[in-house]
Amino acid sequence: MSTQSNAVPESSLDSPVRAPAIVSTTRPMFWSVRRELWEHRSIYMAPLIAGGVVTLGTLISLIWLPHSMQEYAALGPIRERVMLAMPYAHIELLINFTAFVVGVFYCLDALHGERRDRSILFWKSLPVSDATTVLSKASIPLVVLPLLILPMIVILQVFILLASSVVLMASRVGASALWTRLPFFQIELVLVYGLIVQALWHAPLYAWLLLLSGWAKRATFLWAVLPLAAIAAFERIAFRTTYFGSLIKYRLIGFASEAFNFTMPDGTPVDGHFIPVSQLTPGRFLSSPGLWVGLVFAAIFLAAAVRSRRYREPI
Repeated sequence: MSTQSNAVPESSLDSPVRAPAIVSTTRPMFWSVRRELWEHRSIYMAPLIAGGVVTLGTLISLIWLPHSMQEYAALGPIRERVMLAMPYAHIELLINFTAFVVGVFYCLDALHGERRDRSILFWKSLPVSDATTVLSKASIPLVVLPLLILPMIVILQVFILLASSVVLMASRVGASALWTRLPFFQIELVLVYGLIVQALWHAPLYAWLLLLSGWAKRATFLWAVLPLAAIAAFERIAFRTTYFGSLIKYRLIGFASEAFNFTMPDGTPVDGHFIPVSQLTPGRFLSSPGLWVGLVFAAIFLAAAVRSRRYREPI
């Protein structure tokens, strides 16, 4: 007599489950950068406000554009291009300067702020190395800010170009006069080149400010400014020279003389509001000792900032 087996099929709990392994990557660098953007809204808000202000002023000035176009035509082709490019240069300069100021004050507070509010104790408990944290903070002024302001500047410049075209089409001048005389694409190429050059040149400055941010207990801005001013003043009084002050000035704006040629082949000076593509000198910039010495010091300062964060206690 055969009896039906009462055996229950083997439970899935007893059998090995063969599921595809899901590997979760935390991407600490990516999320560290995202954290900086969440905590410091001024990184993108300040350039946006500056761009809005200069765009509003430019829109108001378009009232006189048809009359100005006739005056520009009498200045000659070179001066006419400069005058037409001037509003677009003002947008770029103001947003770029705002981003530079934001980058300076961000670096001064980046490591100091987490020590001041004692949040460093929480962040150190996470599986994120000090090197990753410092590099993520250094990437804000060197990479993130240029990538943020580049499309912002381009969009605002395109908006001004379209608004100018509408104003001119409503007048007797016509929009074609603007499109044929304004070297818009050259302006955008120089913009991209200039942002890259400026970021590389200012790398040691931002790295030095990050180091001070992780080292100083208070008044990081004074620690960043007063020692340099004291050294420059001492040299001027004691030796009647200004080598140190010239060095600081070179580090701040020296990239312009290295990356651009401000004299045309015929000896005519180039106006900074419009620099032709032919006047870019990337070879001279990349071979400049000031660039590579600055990058070496930037690496040293960042390494020191990593070590400082590892051993400094909350304030």
